[in-house]
Amino acid sequence: MVAALRSLQTPYELVIDVVDVDADSDLLAMYDELVPVLVGIRPNGEQVKLCHYYLDEVVVRSFVLLE
Repeated sequence: MVAALRSLQTPYELVIDVVDVDADSDLLAMYDELVPVLVGIRPNGEQVKLCHYYLDEVVVRSFVLLE
């Protein structure tokens, strides 16, 4: 998923932080079976689960354009 996401970086200047879900018990409780998961962060700090397993470019593009 990271490689696919990096392909969107150029037009959108995305910041990508890779987090080890297994290292955080709260994240593990939320996303255990959904890894890899992509979470977007809105300007107000709200986290939004965008997709899991595979990159959904339509959802990511919509999220970025609405921000």
